[in-house]
Amino acid sequence: MASFLRTINKLLRKAQGTPSEEIEVDVAVIGAGVAGLVCARKLHRAGLKVLVLEASDGVGGRVRTDEVDGFLLDRGFQVFIEAYPEVQRHLDYSKLELQQFLPGALVRCDGGLQLVSDPLRRPEDIFRCLCAPVGTFWDKVRVGLYRVTLPQRPLERIFGAAETDTLDFLTSQLGLSKGIIERFFEPFYRGIFLAPLEEQSSRMFTFVFQMFAKGAASLPAKGMGAIPAQLAAALPEGAIRLNTAVTAVTPAPPAAPAGGGAGEAPPRAKLALKGGGKVSAFAAVLATEAPQAFALLAKAGRPLDGYQKPPPPGRSSTCLYFAVPGAAPVADPILILNGEGTDIGRPVNNVAFLDRCAPSYAPAGQSLASVTVVGDPALRDAELEKQVRAHLGEWFGEAEVARWRHLRTYRIPYAQPSQRPPSVAGVTGFDREVALGGGLYCCGDHRGTATLNGAVESGARAADAVMAAFMQSEPK
Repeated sequence: MASFLRTINKLLRKAQGTPSEEIEVDVAVIGAGVAGLVCARKLHRAGLKVLVLEASDGVGGRVRTDEVDGFLLDRGFQVFIEAYPEVQRHLDYSKLELQQFLPGALVRCDGGLQLVSDPLRRPEDIFRCLCAPVGTFWDKVRVGLYRVTLPQRPLERIFGAAETDTLDFLTSQLGLSKGIIERFFEPFYRGIFLAPLEEQSSRMFTFVFQMFAKGAASLPAKGMGAIPAQLAAALPEGAIRLNTAVTAVTPAPPAAPAGGGAGEAPPRAKLALKGGGKVSAFAAVLATEAPQAFALLAKAGRPLDGYQKPPPPGRSSTCLYFAVPGAAPVADPILILNGEGTDIGRPVNNVAFLDRCAPSYAPAGQSLASVTVVGDPALRDAELEKQVRAHLGEWFGEAEVARWRHLRTYRIPYAQPSQRPPSVAGVTGFDREVALGGGLYCCGDHRGTATLNGAVESGARAADAVMAAFMQSEPK
């Protein structure tokens, strides 16, 4: 892993720093997250000169991996959902060396760990699942029937369906009991969307449920950071400038009237960089998180989505990592959910021993525990760690958890955008505009669905919009 990161850093090293004079490019992409990198790579492959400007010290945005004492720590618990259609189009899965989790989860309830699985992919689990005290027999029949019919449903139908919140959908439309909702669906989908079921869209529930039904959840062998690294490696040396913050964006002035200014170059957007540098581009793509995009656009007189105030706060998450001496207390590569509810002193939503899925996540002879607390608790790290240890001691035994060594705590205040229903009107309900006028474009998961698929899709869509405008600007 260390040599892999050194290779990527070598590709980027000469690109770091702030230019002292105005640079002219075809397209400037602000932000080297997944959406920005997908956009930049697509434009580069189309023959355009692209410059990616990243304020931090590395690529990936929220999808990054750190190496600590031989452990691979993703910045927040994340899984790679293999069935995402846009991700399949833009990434080479073979190079990611994907390691798969088992479907379903172990649910902590009634003093033990109860299995919820996918009987179509794991028929050997049917009897154990039917006997588990997670919902009624008829709950399991209804979920099974839904699981059988959903994979064939077109995405257009999923996103075009009448929208409600997920709690209402599970109770009113699927007819599920309070027991299975509180013990399985609440912690499972709260871990994905970082919000209670009543603040989640039924369309997004259906979409993600279908993705899990169609493919595995996995981890790249080199960590989730291998995803942006693969995208960045496709760009030429010098195309990414790290530690380069954009402080202002000026839209391009209106083009000359038809018949006038023949032979003149099309108007260009201007970017001001921290430290005094400038960039001039035919198109500027804002590939930042929604609050940063809003701030830059508001300063330029073009409020994002027409908002006169900032977008709603994003969803936050906290992840604690522990080094576990020897073998993990759970041998299977499977997610472990809190089916007993979170309250004061019991903050854990889900746990995974990541090396059971991807052995490269931990050095030999040790295991890696990833613990997710939804939100950003108003506790110091030491107090939060104490509560987490006490909570997990109820699951795995106090003596077991006492052996674990805390590696790092990640607090992620903007882990994903809030997409509380009703969703924004559009072709699918989640396709927000990417072409903003004045040579300005925008991409990111806040332009589509709050998923890796949404980030990739919006980046590709922004690139298509830039290329269409570029072709129209070319002399006839």
